[in-house]
Amino acid sequence: MTMNRYERKQTVLMFPWLGHGHISPFLELAKKLSNTNLFNIHLCSTPANLKSIKTSPAAIQFIELNLPSLPELPPDLHTTNGLPSHLMPLLKKAFDVATDEFSGILKTLKPDLLIYDIIQPWAPVAASALSIPSVVFITTSVAATMVHFHLSNHPGIALPFSNIYYRSYEYGKVVKGLEDMRKDEDFVMECVNRSSDMVLVKSFKEIEGKYSDYLSVLTDKRIVPVGPLVAEPVEEEEDEKQNSVMQWLETKAAGSTVFVSFGSEYFLSDDDLEEIAYGLEISDVNFIWVLRFPKVERKLSLSEALPLGFLERVKDKSLVIEGWAPQGKILGHKNIGGFVSHCGWSSAIEAMKFGVPVIAMPMHLDQPINARLVEEVGIGMEVVRDENGRLSREKMAAVVRNVVVSKLGEVVREKAKQMSSVLSMKGEEEIESAAMELLQLCSRGGGGGAGPSETNEAIEIGEV
Repeated sequence: MTMNRYERKQTVLMFPWLGHGHISPFLELAKKLSNTNLFNIHLCSTPANLKSIKTSPAAIQFIELNLPSLPELPPDLHTTNGLPSHLMPLLKKAFDVATDEFSGILKTLKPDLLIYDIIQPWAPVAASALSIPSVVFITTSVAATMVHFHLSNHPGIALPFSNIYYRSYEYGKVVKGLEDMRKDEDFVMECVNRSSDMVLVKSFKEIEGKYSDYLSVLTDKRIVPVGPLVAEPVEEEEDEKQNSVMQWLETKAAGSTVFVSFGSEYFLSDDDLEEIAYGLEISDVNFIWVLRFPKVERKLSLSEALPLGFLERVKDKSLVIEGWAPQGKILGHKNIGGFVSHCGWSSAIEAMKFGVPVIAMPMHLDQPINARLVEEVGIGMEVVRDENGRLSREKMAAVVRNVVVSKLGEVVREKAKQMSSVLSMKGEEEIESAAMELLQLCSRGGGGGAGPSETNEAIEIGEV
């Protein structure tokens, strides 16, 4: 892209929620927009989050947001990564209390545009007070957002896409933290309503085009996809843990191994952990399992947390890791044949990029809808819980074997490869279009919360 009307780059402040699953796509979007050479990008988060970013491009400036330090919530816990679930309401409260500090950042930086997340409706209000335009960036699936808006706007009316949604998962016994989820949905809707005439989404038309169209009708805003935004795996020669994982994986046959991970913000219940462990054992496939425990709670050793004798019984076909593993590098390896995932949206998209079929095991929030979407596009199968929300080791083992080794899974495995090819061919298609949209928004100015644009007046912004 080249500029011809703009005499300077536009300054953009990006402001994600404090979860890794939000910061990662915001950072990838920052990189993509910076690479267009049209924007100066600043990303704002807490020191606890910023220090965890492994790669920090020189073109992206980081701005620290300091939350109040509370007795139960010291600065190193100002992140959702590893945060015990009972402290999440406190973190959200501390985040909301930082409104004045964030307003100060806006006054000092004077950005041309704010790109904000779905948990902080006060951010676009602060921007509007300074006549700074703002746009929301939704890092969850379009389908999940669409469901939330439909249920709020049309209660009692059947969703047009019933295949993507089923009430037993969304409001039944499976979902954890129901009240917090409903509060979050209110925040999502307010944040979207306060956005400019557009909404940015981490998606692409090939998988969510029809849902984007319906969400546009529900919100009266244009839905602008920015693509999958999957970080490229980083080579870290001196990372002993990464090297040992990849060396172990090299000893397995092509497509023979599943990667098991449930994200950085969810901790398995004792019942789920036990069923998953036995399910993996019964499946008789090789696996790499990443287990995480809350940071501040007393944690058991791996051998104590897992069923008695499990590690010894599966030692020849398993690698059980605590804390962190190089997910991108693992999923991109030829010997990985499946991804046992909670279906957080970033993980689902990452599986699509690397062509790895998904064994979907959603836990809460938007994950059940994402799991349905994974099945709908044909790249995975779900391990369905019973009516009481319980997992079954036998069901899990059967789905793992179906996806990874049986003839039944050939269609899923082939579809996953095709999806990877689609993403590879798309290149920067969505980013280039989104960048033009954002430049037009910068040129209009006037603060967030504007209604849909009534004109499509052309602006000289250069060539793509």
